[in-house]
Amino acid sequence: MPRGNRRRQGVLGVLALTAGLLAGTAPQAQAAEKPDALAADTYTWKNVRIDGGGFVPGIVFNRTEKNLAYARTDIGGAYRWEEPTKSWTPLLDAVGWDDWGHSGVVSLASDSVDPDKVYAAVGTYTNSWDPGNGAMLRSSDRGASWRKAALPFKLGGNMPGRGMGERLAVDPHRNSVLYLGAPSGKGLWRSTDSGATWSQVTSFPNPGNYVQDPTDSSGYASDNQGIVWVTFDESTGSPGAATRTIYVGVADKENAVYRSTDAGASWQRVAGQPTGHLAHKGVLDAQNGYLYLAYSDKGGPYDGGKGQVWRYATGTGEWKNISPVADADTYYGFSGLTVDRQKPGTLMVTGYSSWWPDTQIFRSTDSGTTWTRAWDYASSPNRTDRYTMDVSSVPWLKWGANPSPPEESPKLGWMTEALEIDPFDSDRMMYGTGATIYGTENLRQWDSGGKISITPMVKGLEETAVNDLVSPPSGAPLLSALGDIGGFRHTDVTKVPSLMYTSPNFTTTNSLDFAESRPDTVVRVGNLDAGPRIAFSTDNGANWFAGQEPSGVTGGGTVAAATDGSRFVWSPEGAGVHTASGFGSSWTAATGIPAGAVVESDRVDPKTFYGFKAGTLYVSSDGGTSFTAKATGLPSEGNVRFKAVPGRTGDIWLAGGKENGAYGLWHSTDAGATFTKVSGVQEADTIGFGKAAPGASYVTLYTSAQIGGVRGIFRSTDAGVSWVRINDDAHQWGWTGAAITGDPRTYGRVYVSTNGRGIVYGDTAARAGGG
Repeated sequence: MPRGNRRRQGVLGVLALTAGLLAGTAPQAQAAEKPDALAADTYTWKNVRIDGGGFVPGIVFNRTEKNLAYARTDIGGAYRWEEPTKSWTPLLDAVGWDDWGHSGVVSLASDSVDPDKVYAAVGTYTNSWDPGNGAMLRSSDRGASWRKAALPFKLGGNMPGRGMGERLAVDPHRNSVLYLGAPSGKGLWRSTDSGATWSQVTSFPNPGNYVQDPTDSSGYASDNQGIVWVTFDESTGSPGAATRTIYVGVADKENAVYRSTDAGASWQRVAGQPTGHLAHKGVLDAQNGYLYLAYSDKGGPYDGGKGQVWRYATGTGEWKNISPVADADTYYGFSGLTVDRQKPGTLMVTGYSSWWPDTQIFRSTDSGTTWTRAWDYASSPNRTDRYTMDVSSVPWLKWGANPSPPEESPKLGWMTEALEIDPFDSDRMMYGTGATIYGTENLRQWDSGGKISITPMVKGLEETAVNDLVSPPSGAPLLSALGDIGGFRHTDVTKVPSLMYTSPNFTTTNSLDFAESRPDTVVRVGNLDAGPRIAFSTDNGANWFAGQEPSGVTGGGTVAAATDGSRFVWSPEGAGVHTASGFGSSWTAATGIPAGAVVESDRVDPKTFYGFKAGTLYVSSDGGTSFTAKATGLPSEGNVRFKAVPGRTGDIWLAGGKENGAYGLWHSTDAGATFTKVSGVQEADTIGFGKAAPGASYVTLYTSAQIGGVRGIFRSTDAGVSWVRINDDAHQWGWTGAAITGDPRTYGRVYVSTNGRGIVYGDTAARAGGG
């Protein structure tokens, strides 16, 4: 079972090398002037439907306007709920290549005084993987457009502790005042001009000290998780006047909660508080005068072995342990804390890090005095549930699993750090998991002995990281290789697939290919705790069987299929390049090619395979048994991706490189003996082919590139002589450098990978293209 979206160095280490520093202009700023040759075509962009696929660490309801809600993701932007369609609208697709890190959202705040205003604290990593600082995005039209304020520190939407929060809060009385809790020891920050400028609150005494793993030299797990939530006591203010009492949560097990009673001028540690845990959430019930706190011994979202729930009486200063489970019986931390604003004595909390047999959700209707839970053991190992689950709208959430009790399929969830009761509707609750958003609209049935009905509430929210894409000439129009959930055979891109690839079920699929002249033959490779890490299909990816793997394999790497499906060449992690006839029952080490080379196949000659590493292209004419170094002088640093053109022997396009080095697009027509750099393409990171334009004989080319000084998705219908930008500044999707492919059956159709916004596809309104 994938554990949410753990984007590590494999992809993002490269991103940190190729992405530029974050720009200071707003994401919706107008495009730079383009040369006439780059005049854009009119394209319509949509998502290939998967529905979810990643961790949702935050859900925020507006407190004064019904049905106004937002969701934040760790690497895939932010979304706004659309009540008429029961779906989510993406809000950060305008984030561009150079500021890709701003697709990670560490916190969101919706203004209760002016519901048109919404704020997003963005930045993906606080270590070197993200080269730029974080930023505060502010919108006065509910996220339709944004203005950006640069921050003097990094933010970590995909860092440890990202499920705690919310770190960003708007004063419910004087809405020009906002507070932001920063990581990395940077302290508490305040804006008094609606997020336009920020200054540190120097009187705040504690920047936090908790780190997940101080020995992590990458800085990912060794960063100080900082200040993790801000909560206003709305009972201590009046319209237009700053709220006097503010509570702040700090990642410090001995000093987790601070308070100001003078509108942030001074701060004190709240006396009598429990110690030994981190306060993931602090939620105030102003009507009854209680601050509720959900604690864990770890920062999450994966880890957490012990936890408690406490209630603080704001009027008397009394602390009370109201944990729903005895400390000796907990094996998880608590988070996902919410209060029913229609019935403030009703609250819910999650055991977010209960991986087995399932997550747990607790509910109290008497301010935490007594609790009931979403499921209980009947006669072990069987359990009784207070809910039913219907995932027919997103059937892959069952993962093809049929577990033994007490596990169930689909799971109630995991990494459940975001749970919110609709402040206007006691029957509606939403909660995020490592793969989706679930919800119910009959929550009060829980209290009357009935069962609540849980369904996915995730339509429109697409959060997969895409590693590879292929579009065969027959069968399914698209096959995908995805992080965390493996990938899918997309028979209809407008519908959610029934199931991801299984037998085996890779946590992450790294690479896949099909036999060009026999497209029912497909191969994929990926990551699995224990092998095999290669699988084959003879029915276009509908069904799969595992192959064998050579010794030493530790990860998927890249794979290529001969055009007739008779052979496969595999370059796995942990072992050198290998070749096999048939379906991988026996592998032979290739000679003449270095380990770790990227491999591809010729799309006409079944015995010709290609490999690339460190600036050199290697060619095999004997089915991958031996390779010979051919062209040199190609990019020696950065990511490089290349493909051979269908129907043309020895016709290869190669994209990649690194800033301040060789970078761009190259073309070979002699099977890699020589390459010519395509003029005018300053940078290129992907290359793909689609159906030729009407009247053209050569495939249509697609690339994620910088051409004429403009970053975008480009198309050429004349073999790279001229290019048309086909996306616009509103549709950029951050980093799009992993994969791209046209559709061999539909002219103009292109499928684009993103790192957290799923697969996007575009269709042209033009009958024919051209430069």
